[in-house]
Amino acid sequence: MLKNYHITFKSISLGLVLFFFACGSDSNNSSSNNTGPASTTPPSASAMVTTPDFNADSAYAFIAKQVSFGPREPNSAGHIMCGDWLIAQFRAYGAKVKVQEATLRFFDGTPTKARNIIAAYKPELANRIILSAHWDTRPVADEDVERTGDPIDGANDGGSGVGVLLELARLFQQQAPTIGVDIILWDAEDNGRPSIENSYCLGSQYWARNKHVANYQARYGINLDMVGAANATFLKEGVSMARASEVVQKVWSTGQRLGYGQYFSNQRVGAIVDDHVYMNDPGMVKSIDIIHMEPAGGFFGAWHTHGDNMDVISRETLKAVGQTVAEVVYQER
Repeated sequence: MLKNYHITFKSISLGLVLFFFACGSDSNNSSSNNTGPASTTPPSASAMVTTPDFNADSAYAFIAKQVSFGPREPNSAGHIMCGDWLIAQFRAYGAKVKVQEATLRFFDGTPTKARNIIAAYKPELANRIILSAHWDTRPVADEDVERTGDPIDGANDGGSGVGVLLELARLFQQQAPTIGVDIILWDAEDNGRPSIENSYCLGSQYWARNKHVANYQARYGINLDMVGAANATFLKEGVSMARASEVVQKVWSTGQRLGYGQYFSNQRVGAIVDDHVYMNDPGMVKSIDIIHMEPAGGFFGAWHTHGDNMDVISRETLKAVGQTVAEVVYQER
């Protein structure tokens, strides 16, 4: 049960998943020793699309821009300004943007005007996937030793997933994928308490109850969370494996083939609560989580502290995640 994890948010939830995967490594482990990028052209000769190059410098700049607004905790000025900028940026990159607005209540009853931001590419296609991340930040530094009641910059926890998705949106405008893609930025994700069930991920919970398009369907979803820190490790998480193991295999094998096996580890860990849990609700979209978890336990070192700033962001990690997801998307038919 991940007893070695000192997790508060994104913690184990027995009510959400009925079993856990034991920590360990897959037997097929040889590709995880790759350390350098390989060709983005897949081995199948039938796949004739060349995946464009993911620009890690651009993704890094998108993260820095978010951080420049200050903490983006809901109901703050930085949150409002950053949301407006994100909406404008997706429109500038040719997406059909829908803003799903709702007044949601945090665990303590505080209301927040939340905005899920949905950027659709080729919205007319039924053959589509979701790429998602949360864009709000933690309103307290509860894992720090000082200024614990102050909000954090959230460069990695919040900013990094959004930065990767913005760079992918820029690529989609330049070279459209064959399939439809919905980029969804979840709001009100990071202000819960571990002892209160369903107190996190309010934006994705709202979307699961009120999809942005009637009778919406997608083949699968990939959620990104904390994907920018140096030397990140992305383990095979329990809910992802239980609900969408074939998607995990698709993404992890792609990353390993491209030479990013040092990031995409075959080690399995138990279930955590993140936005992909609610994306996987009955009748919804089978979805996985790419999230930084340490093999020895816990999330990245600056998680929920004031150390989660631009100093932790690595262009190499952004490249590994961004190029892998781009390859998955562009090779879909």
